[in-house]
Amino acid sequence: MTLTPEQFNKLATKEDLKNYATRDETNEKFDQVLTAVDAVMHKLGIIEHAFVSNQAAHDRFEQRISNIEQHLGINPYNFSAVKN
Repeated sequence: MTLTPEQFNKLATKEDLKNYATRDETNEKFDQVLTAVDAVMHKLGIIEHAFVSNQAAHDRFEQRISNIEQHLGINPYNFSAVKN
């Protein structure tokens, strides 16, 4: 069987095979990077969840404080009414 010049140019050389081994190592390193990114994204999700929970608690406390101020007739923005 005879090869055409185009087919001959498509044959892998020794250098191409060396690069192939390097590609496998690169793929392994890339997989490690993706694993690290996945871990960071997971931690970010946990942090976001904690942030939302803290914000909801803050909003509840703010509402409760406002209700107490209203019940006691306190104006938190009128500091001149505070007696020492």
